[in-house]
Amino acid sequence: MALIPYFFPKSVLFQMDPEAAHDLTLGALARFQNTPLACLWADRRTDDPVEIAGIRFPNRVGMAAGLDKNGRVIDGLGAMGFGFVEVGTVTPKAQPGNPKPRMFRLPEARALINRLGFNNEGLDSFLANVRQARFRQNGGILGLNIGKNAATPIERAVDDYLICLDGVFPHADYVTVNISSPNTQNLRALQSDEALDALLGRLQERRQQLVQQHGRSVPMFVKIAPDLDETQVGVIAATLQKNGIDGVIATNTTISREAVQGLAHAEETGGLSGAPVLEASNQVIRQLRAALGPRFPIIGVGGVMSAADARAKRDAGADLVQIYTGLIYEGPALVKACAEALRHA
Repeated sequence: MALIPYFFPKSVLFQMDPEAAHDLTLGALARFQNTPLACLWADRRTDDPVEIAGIRFPNRVGMAAGLDKNGRVIDGLGAMGFGFVEVGTVTPKAQPGNPKPRMFRLPEARALINRLGFNNEGLDSFLANVRQARFRQNGGILGLNIGKNAATPIERAVDDYLICLDGVFPHADYVTVNISSPNTQNLRALQSDEALDALLGRLQERRQQLVQQHGRSVPMFVKIAPDLDETQVGVIAATLQKNGIDGVIATNTTISREAVQGLAHAEETGGLSGAPVLEASNQVIRQLRAALGPRFPIIGVGGVMSAADARAKRDAGADLVQIYTGLIYEGPALVKACAEALRHA
């Protein structure tokens, strides 16, 4: 159990600008991970092994991509008891992302809005950080999340994804193709029928070459948005199966503001995460499960703020669950609470 109750650092961090608090937290995790001071936030990993997509996950609770875009604090996050940690989104070239301010708290709704825009240090720096991490050696599962640079025209997006896939393949337990961030112009257009089919076809072709080159197979997942109707979900499900994709992550942040109308910052541009996304995400998960059948791997993410929310994701059809905004509002204890709840589900 962590030595410092989360109430104390949260009371300080929530007085700060959200992105400044984020940077301060990641800086502390980076400095103190793999040192005795990690006991300040560390907790024993719940033992609840499950095999999904050919991977043996130590438990069903993971860190969602987006918190650690550069792979700097894989071990610091892993020490919280996650069975798996996903980092990125990484792009081939470094990019600053969108102008600041670009992250906003909506505490009344236990939510965040961000329009960061894949700000990251680029693939080479990302891989250097990933190579240094010990998380996989200690039994954790590492997912690496890939995207496109903002400056790359959407018709050339596949080139960026292929560059990233080549780079991350030797170092990943699974690779996630992010086509659902609302903060990179036109990115979500890749979820449409023909565009998604073309992208996944090229990625699958390259993956088969990489399997031969490296002598190991790495599952590939696709992360989709919550802002989809049932017909769109059905098309995506069919396209994933057609192209031999191993799993789906549902969902990313939402552009809907229906659940936060009237709150401060509610009209800020960007993706909304946290408690208001829970039901929209679960609805997409239920539709995916119906379309994909009982055995296709689904990772559920969006609005998990409690153990009960994690169970709701499982009830909707998710095999595994990820958290992000819940960690910011509830602290590291949420990881163990969710893992224990799912172990007994």
